[in-house]
Amino acid sequence: MTTVLLTGFEPFAGDPVNPSWQAVERLVREWSGGATLVAARLPVSFDGADDALLAAIEQHHPDVVIATGLAANRRGITVERVAINVDDARIPDNDGAQPVDVPIEADGAPARFSTLPIKTIVAALHGAGLQASVSNSAGTFVCNHVFYTLQGLPGLRSGFVHVPATTELAGDDALAPDLTELVRGLRVAVEAVLAHEGVDLLVSGGTLS
Repeated sequence: MTTVLLTGFEPFAGDPVNPSWQAVERLVREWSGGATLVAARLPVSFDGADDALLAAIEQHHPDVVIATGLAANRRGITVERVAINVDDARIPDNDGAQPVDVPIEADGAPARFSTLPIKTIVAALHGAGLQASVSNSAGTFVCNHVFYTLQGLPGLRSGFVHVPATTELAGDDALAPDLTELVRGLRVAVEAVLAHEGVDLLVSGGTLS
């Protein structure tokens, strides 16, 4: 049976919750299907997140890893294409660290790409009536850091998905999804990965800027 590891992050930047972990934890709790889903909560820490990720992989021996994080300024679920080899923090992490222009791996590749079928996932989300797109930048904070580390691990299908702020964080933003919608979106994404075989959809996912 295929084992899928989902990760989300603890709260940061003064927020009381992090929707990435809320959605992951709830999906794993409610999941029923032909695969085993397990979850791990990662610290918002440049030093600690990799250790927590690697410990979860060592514990669960997953076939697929889908890491998630919060992109509060985005609309919809964004499926990341590429991680870049740099930490450049606009705000401190939860340990107070704020690296600027520091390589994640001194001798690492400039970039590493998702091995998930990113366009298939986006198409499945659209088919479920959910707002979603391919993202070509995972930022330069801890999300990108974890994504870059993850894509350097052999033998896994893996990638990163950003979720938007929910109504709990977005206040009076009428367009913000609730947690139930995020859970539904992650379920669709997982099911799309599990059902996918062969090459990804050859459809445009690019942007002009």
